[in-house]
Order: sequence, then C-alpha cells, then structure tokens
Amino acid sequence: MARVRYGPRTEAEIGAARTASARLPDIWSTGVVAVWETDPDALAAVLPPPLKPADRPLARVNISKVDLPGYPLGAGSFAVAARHDDIDGWYPLVMPMTHERALTGGREVFGEPKKLGEVTVERDGLLVRASLARHGIAFVEVRGAVSGELPLPEPARKTDFYFKFLPAVDGSGFDADPVLVHCVRDEKVRRLERVTGDVVLRESMYDPVADLPVLRLVDITIGEKTSDQRGKVVERVSAEALLPYIHQRYDDPLHVHDGPPEGSA
Repeated sequence: MARVRYGPRTEAEIGAARTASARLPDIWSTGVVAVWETDPDALAAVLPPPLKPADRPLARVNISKVDLPGYPLGAGSFAVAARHDDIDGWYPLVMPMTHERALTGGREVFGEPKKLGEVTVERDGLLVRASLARHGIAFVEVRGAVSGELPLPEPARKTDFYFKFLPAVDGSGFDADPVLVHCVRDEKVRRLERVTGDVVLRESMYDPVADLPVLRLVDITIGEKTSDQRGKVVERVSAEALLPYIHQRYDDPLHVHDGPPEGSA
C-alpha cells in the first residue's frame, strides 16, 4: 500500500526534522525600525497584567523583508515598551506575516500575535518606504530618506513578551490557564543607516494602532540584521485578568467570546 501521508511519521523522520531546524544558518533581513514616544495612558491601557509600562512610553514598529531561498518573507511587528518584574522588553500588539508558515509556528509555539498581512519594504536610492497593511488598509507607513550611516551596535539580547492561551471550546474563557512567555533574541547587525522621515498611523478597526499616536519621534533606521529565538514560560497568569485583552489577537472577538451555536455538531 502506498504511504498514507496523513499517517504518523517515524521517530527517524521526527528526529531528522528537529536536527535540520536546529542547524539553520544565520538568516539576514533588511528592515525599517521606527521608535517614538506615545501617550503613556494609552500604552498602559493595552498591557495585560502582570505586564507594566516601562520607564519611557515608547512604541516601535519593525518592518522587514527576509530573502529566504525560494520563500521570500515579509514580517512586521508593532509593539510597546513594557516590563515584567525586573525585565524590560516589548509587548507586540500585532505581527503581520506574508506567509502562513511563519504565522502558525509563532502563534502556536510562542503565542505571538501574528496575522496574515501585507508587508512592504522599498528603497530607491536614498528614498525609503515601508508599510504594514491588512484588509486593504496600510495602517502603518514609515517614509523618509537615508541621511547617513550609523555605527554598528554590539550584539544585543532583546526580550518580547507573549501570552499563550487556548480559547475554551464552549466560549467561556480558556481551556487551561494562560501562560506568559519570554521570547529572547540575540541580535547581530551588519549594516545600519539613519532615516529622516515620519511615521503615519492610519485608522483601522482591525488594527487600531492609531490609538498609540506619534507624540515625539525618537528615530528611524534601516539596516540588515539576524537573530536567533528561544522562549520560555515564566509564569501562569490569571485567566480572569487576561480575558478582557484577548480581542487583541483576533479580527472578530465574537469568535472567542461566543460559544458554539446550539445544535452544532
């Protein structure tokens, strides 16, 4: 009988897949990063407990393209500065990805708030434009011109905070207590340039990042970087405290808060 492809994989096949993923070479991306000071009250409002605002009310957008062989990828992140205990990091609100492969692993393994979207990074001479779009709305756009090279930073360790959870089958909350994940990346940069420009936040009911306005632009850069990624569960969190925030993960929160229709199979 021909192999049934939905059947179980052998231990050798599972082991080979794990070995291959552990030996991935450095993957370099070209990306635009913009950081600005935003409304501190708005920033505090989007942080689920136990996260708290960092000392400075910063928001950040990272818009990148990754030239994977045969599999070009656009990846974005809109995040706010946050703190958990004595660790400073970033809490992403939305992470558009151009391919399902990049989306599913991050959401299911780490709890990343990834969604399918359009990611654009364009450079024409000194002119730079980068954007994140979903549902036909470019809800973030960064535009400007390269104004000089910057010294390369030393390799740095950065932390993102994610909440990993599984909505309950009956729509009543969660099937198990959610967990807070620290995702740690060791980042290396091989090129970095300053961009003089601006950040435009457009109204979108699906991605309401316009609620975190640009009050004072800190910087815009374009560069080439690579990083690894590893995560760990640091604590279980209150389901009751997290429930009011899970709409951040979905375009239609009714899919989470409503139970299955009566009589459904």
